[in-house]
Amino acid sequence: MNAPIRRLAMLAALLFATLLISSTWIQFVDAKAINALPANRRTDLTNFNRERGAILVAGDPIASSRPVKDELKWLRVYSQGTRYPHITGFYSFTVPPDRGLEYADNALLSGSSDKLFYRRISDLFTGREPAGASLELTINPKAQAAADEALGNQRGAVVALDPRTGAVLALVSHPAYDPNVLAMHTSEAVGKAWDALLADPGKPLINRAIAGNLYPPGSTFKLITAAAALETAKYTKDSVLPGPAQLTLPGVTEPLANHDHQACGADDKTTLDHALVISCNTAFADLGMTLGADALRTQAAKFGFGEALRIPLPVTASTIPATLNEPQTAQSAIGQYEVRATPMQMAMVSAAIANEGILMQPYLVERVVSSDLTIIEKADHKQLSEAISPETAQTLTTMMVDVVTSGTGTPAQIPGVSVAGKTGTAQHGVGAAPHAWFTAFAPADDPKVAVAVVVEDGGDAGSEAGGGTVAGPIAKAVMEAVING
Repeated sequence: MNAPIRRLAMLAALLFATLLISSTWIQFVDAKAINALPANRRTDLTNFNRERGAILVAGDPIASSRPVKDELKWLRVYSQGTRYPHITGFYSFTVPPDRGLEYADNALLSGSSDKLFYRRISDLFTGREPAGASLELTINPKAQAAADEALGNQRGAVVALDPRTGAVLALVSHPAYDPNVLAMHTSEAVGKAWDALLADPGKPLINRAIAGNLYPPGSTFKLITAAAALETAKYTKDSVLPGPAQLTLPGVTEPLANHDHQACGADDKTTLDHALVISCNTAFADLGMTLGADALRTQAAKFGFGEALRIPLPVTASTIPATLNEPQTAQSAIGQYEVRATPMQMAMVSAAIANEGILMQPYLVERVVSSDLTIIEKADHKQLSEAISPETAQTLTTMMVDVVTSGTGTPAQIPGVSVAGKTGTAQHGVGAAPHAWFTAFAPADDPKVAVAVVVEDGGDAGSEAGGGTVAGPIAKAVMEAVING
């Protein structure tokens, strides 16, 4: 072979080798990244041509796939419309899914998860149509319905947990939206619906229960301040605290006042228990300064503040500022200044108190089941932290029962059931009506449900809102739904 032919042969061999290496790299090494590209509609077509797993509540599908006669072959259907959108999210060919379980657990629902590898191999050899896995949720449908209906047309959110396991029993955010309008196969109609949702001033796409712009927790945070005090062993529920009508803060000209501008007890004094029962701002602000910012931050962290969770939906971490001077510490001790929390976080606070101080990891998916009914995954009950001692938990329970029996939380009373709760009225802007909060658990002596409710801007009550009167009845409805089955 002469030199020119030899060089040409080597060049051809090099080109073939390059082609082999590049195609191998694309098909194996870069395959996942390429499949994940938003512009790669081939992957979407493949997924739509496969039956997607259902999302189930108490055995009934709240999201399922129905066969249709178009190129996508399957239409995603949400049977209860606006009741579960912030849990399910949506699955759309036109709008890339970016929220809810349809996004968070897409690999399982679509059947592409590595956990379904052997199922896919079996389908290949048996000729069965590939299908995704189904998610069986922890949601109690009666609790979800009660939360949805009681919150009504008010903006806000409700979260209910099983304090013993961390199971999410209800998760509602209002305003809601209908995911069916985004699942349609008519691109123009879906595009208009999506644009309308984005332009809606009520921001219905935001899951207020676990994300979005977090809320100042107001007086519900006093549970954390009280816990920090009790954990020092220097305080009991009968410890005497200063409770004047207003408290002068160091270096601040405007004093901190109680909501009724009255002293919290005779001679400007009150007990820790009575301060919680009537939600005395000055007593807890003074207590916060005495304990110090580090003690508040440490106790808040034990309840889950600063923890970005996945349930598997991403839960935004609740926050307390890293640095606080004395006036800021006083404000933070009553859930104001720059303290911010999700309803999920405040439900976790009540759940930990209900569970003798043990905070369990919240979770939303009980089981993952393949299309042949094989259990792929089952939820573990995981301890997140020991937030407080059992003794502190018992003391706080007694104090929270007093709140509902004879304090600001009386609207949450349930006949024949002992309820432990705490109200909150959170200021969040000059001239704006306060947010109304309530967090609770019941029965107090055998807890089955912990709940947190926030109603933005006082809901229908507006500036006249109180946490007990506005959010308390919503929490009551959810707790009754769980307790009565």
